[in-house]
Amino acid sequence: MSHRLQGQDWLTAAATRAVMAALAAAGGPDCARFVGGCVRNALIGAPIDDIDIATSLTPDAVVAALKATGLRSVPTGIEHGTVTAISERQPFEITTLRRDVSTDGRRATVAFTTDWAEDAGRRDFRLNALYADAEGVILDPTGQGYDDAMAGRIVFVGEPEERIREDYLRILRFYRFYAWYGRGAPDAAAVEACAALAEGVEQLSAERVSKELLKLLAAPDPRPAVRLMAEAGVLGRVLGSTFDLALFEAMTGLSGDALLRLSALLPGDPAKAAEIARALRLSNTQRDRLVEAVSGEATTTLTRPQARKVLYRDGRQAFEDRVMRAWAAGGHTEASRELLALAQDWTRPVMPVGGRDLARLGLTPGPETGQVLKAFEDGWIADDFPDHGHDARLRALLPPR
Repeated sequence: MSHRLQGQDWLTAAATRAVMAALAAAGGPDCARFVGGCVRNALIGAPIDDIDIATSLTPDAVVAALKATGLRSVPTGIEHGTVTAISERQPFEITTLRRDVSTDGRRATVAFTTDWAEDAGRRDFRLNALYADAEGVILDPTGQGYDDAMAGRIVFVGEPEERIREDYLRILRFYRFYAWYGRGAPDAAAVEACAALAEGVEQLSAERVSKELLKLLAAPDPRPAVRLMAEAGVLGRVLGSTFDLALFEAMTGLSGDALLRLSALLPGDPAKAAEIARALRLSNTQRDRLVEAVSGEATTTLTRPQARKVLYRDGRQAFEDRVMRAWAAGGHTEASRELLALAQDWTRPVMPVGGRDLARLGLTPGPETGQVLKAFEDGWIADDFPDHGHDARLRALLPPR
């Protein structure tokens, strides 16, 4: 029984039609098919971010075909068979059918092929080895990809251990796809293979690991997948031996923010958080946010003046993250909501005095200027940012003449 994509605007859009027509003109109507995520997500009604196309044409032939119809091409990964077509300012990634020649767990040497089954055989999961022609008719070379997609089964193509040994990132991809698309109990063979080969993730680049991890944590409910990772020993190899599943599970119920969920997995130790962020090669911004989230004071028992002090000193993001961590750890719900509302409504005041004010009061510019201003600021914050009486406060802080 053949299946067909229905009601997909991207499938019938002029930009898409132009690319498929260009390829068909060069290699015939069966030389190009949509593949992977766009087909899978179209079947299950999930959002579609990218449109990927597989083709039996070689990369050079793809470039020539696009040029012949006036479409621009970008050689984004031409050595691996990938060319990006630009149609009506929209990118379409076109990759020549491939088979693996050799793999080492991190990267593969590939050869081009014209066999759709060979191309499907090197893909990770059966629900990702689905193709659709220009009219939306599904090609399912494994014979089970369609059923897997509809049932929410994440099953490796062929033998799980063989697929994983080709690229150990597939361990993390298994958990990520289970988090996003899995339903019911996970595939037992996949779970067993990921656990058996867990040490393979240590061969991967930190950038690949962190990218997959954050995608996983952004899923609507990643808790079952993260539990599986912990049980298999994979989570410990990614984050180290110490992680807080209980806090993570509570945080997941409060926030969909992947980085905040990651912070909940980390111990409440700024130095350790910084170490893990560096090991994952997170951006400086991401690292700083994680460190700030596990630092300082922002419990759900703060008074409003205390909260404003933390907001002024550490900023809104750090304050909100700390309140969320305290809430997830058992903080009072209503108090947490009030503090978060305060953070959104409160505008950080500008320091109301400066060096000119001190000069006006007779203090000669010099090292004492900074000391007096620092003392003024500390008192101003402690008194909850009063908007009057500044000259009197400054005079009281001036050194004797």
